[in-house]
Amino acid sequence: MIAVHPKSGSLASGALWLDLLDPTDDERARVEKATGLRPPTRAQLSEIESSSRLRIEGGTLFLSTPFLSEGEGEGRPATLTPVGFVLSPKQLLTVRFESLSPFDSVATSCEAAQAVTAEEIFLRLLEAVVDQSADRLEAAASELESISRSTFRSDQPGERRRLRSNRAQREALGRIGQMGERVSKLRDSLVGLGRIAGFVVETSAGQLSPASLGRLSAVRGDLASLNDYQGHLLGKVQFLLDATLGFISIDQNDIVKALTIGSVVGIPPVLVAGIYGMNFKLMPEYGWTLGYPYALALMLVTGLLPLVWFKWRGWM
Repeated sequence: MIAVHPKSGSLASGALWLDLLDPTDDERARVEKATGLRPPTRAQLSEIESSSRLRIEGGTLFLSTPFLSEGEGEGRPATLTPVGFVLSPKQLLTVRFESLSPFDSVATSCEAAQAVTAEEIFLRLLEAVVDQSADRLEAAASELESISRSTFRSDQPGERRRLRSNRAQREALGRIGQMGERVSKLRDSLVGLGRIAGFVVETSAGQLSPASLGRLSAVRGDLASLNDYQGHLLGKVQFLLDATLGFISIDQNDIVKALTIGSVVGIPPVLVAGIYGMNFKLMPEYGWTLGYPYALALMLVTGLLPLVWFKWRGWM
C-alpha cells in the first residue's frame, strides 16, 4: 500500500509509504505505535544544524530539508516549508506541512507500479523534486530575460518615454526583488537536497543496490548543475538590479541638470531686471525712448548666452 494518510482513515501496518500532511500530536502517536517510526515535529524539522537534519539511528535514516512551496502558483509569494523523511529498510515516512505537487505525482506513479519498495519511493521523490526545481529555475530564467528586455529597451523618446520608464523601473525593481528572493529560496532547497543525497550515499552505500546508487549519483550531479545555474541566475539578478538603479540614477541626474541649467539661465535676466528696477534718479536709461525695449532685449540676450554656452560644451 502506498501513501497512506492518517487523516483519511485507519493506518495500515504494511504500508510502504506513510505521508503525513501537517500531522497532529495524536496522528504522530498513532503512526509511531503502528510502525515503530518516530515522526519528527515541525520544530525538529526546522533546525538548521546538519546533525539535526541528517542522522541515522539503528539503521533508520532521519532526513530533513526545506522545500519551496507552491505559493507562486496561487498568487501569493512562495515560502520555504520543512519536509522530513524517515527511511527504514521496509518503510518510508514523510512529514510535510504544505501541499507539494511532487508528492502527489509520485504517489500516483507508485500506485500504478507493480513492484515498489520504500527505497524506490524515496528515490522517486528526490527525482521529482529535482525535476520541479529545474522547471522553476527555467521559469525564473525566462522571467529574468523578460525583465532584461524591458529594462534595456528605449523605444519611447522624449518626456513620455521618461515617464513610462519611471513606472517601468519601479515595476522592474519589484520584479527583480521577487525573483532574487525566489531563486535564493530555491538555492536553500537545492543545497538541502544535495546534502540528503550525499548523506544517503555515504551512510547507506552497503545497503543500497548498485542501481539505486547510480540514481543517487545522477541526482547529485543534477543538483550540482542546478546549483551552478542558480548561481548564474543570482548573478543576473544582481546585474539587473545594478542596471535598474543605474538608470534611475541617470534619470535623477538629468532632472537635477535641467533644474541647474534653468536656474543658471534665469540669473542674468533677473540681474538685469533688478538693476533697472532700482529707483535712482541719475540712471540715464530712464530717459531713453527705447529704454524699455533695450532692457527686454538685454534680458533675452543674457538668458540665451548661457544656453549657447551649455550647448557648445555639450552639457545639454
